[in-house]
Amino acid sequence: MVACPQATTMKPMRITEKPMELFDSHCHLDVAEFDADRAAVLARARAAGVGQMVVPAVAAAGWPALLALCRGEAGLYPALGLHPLYLERHREADLVELRRLVERERPLAIGEIGLDYFVAGLDRGRQQWLFEQQLALAEEFRLPVLLHVRKAHDPVLQTLRRFQLVGGIAHAFNGSAQQAQHYIELGFKLGFGGMLTYERSTKIRALAGELPLEAIVLETDAPDMTPLLHHGERNSPEYLPEVLQALAQLRGVTAAALAPQLLANTLDALGMKK
Repeated sequence: MVACPQATTMKPMRITEKPMELFDSHCHLDVAEFDADRAAVLARARAAGVGQMVVPAVAAAGWPALLALCRGEAGLYPALGLHPLYLERHREADLVELRRLVERERPLAIGEIGLDYFVAGLDRGRQQWLFEQQLALAEEFRLPVLLHVRKAHDPVLQTLRRFQLVGGIAHAFNGSAQQAQHYIELGFKLGFGGMLTYERSTKIRALAGELPLEAIVLETDAPDMTPLLHHGERNSPEYLPEVLQALAQLRGVTAAALAPQLLANTLDALGMKK
């Protein structure tokens, strides 16, 4: 007869929970605020389950470094565009270069582009012209668009309707429920970030709690829009789980239940396969 080993000699099996798979749909990881510790930030983000990030451009001067960063790091995807807040930096020649890079590099999206009527003194006519030129590129190359919109949802929606676009993401959405529905009808997802973690953000929180889940994607907009627990600090993609947790609480479900659908939404918005 073979003797059974004593129970006290058996070690319990450790069960490790697999981290949720998250996608930061808008993260400016290329900017100078991350120069000192970018590798460490990426390592912490990946450890938190944030394995994929879109890195949107804001001006032509940053395109080479942004593309190099995304080429050198798995899970980072470039978006190229001319941001409306930086009108003084943009030149017509930048649009020629943008076309060349889109043809050569095939970025994931055109962005960050749009209209900003919040900041006084920005030439609205020039914003509109740049916006339309870039939408035409997105239409031609069948690329999704990452939208920057402040106090300008109606003119942005009117402009989008004049193009045959594949969709994209309305980044940092802050419009009305009716405007949200118009974006959804045009094939866009709506991006929500750190503002969901602040109770005073009543309108955004209400929208995030009520919109169809299929229309929502998560973002950090790092280094900006820091969640409540890190208020006053630099934002980071590693904090995306805190945005997820806030959304889960608003919708009365667990973060683990939400994560797969949000990942699928982001992949869909960006024309990616899971």
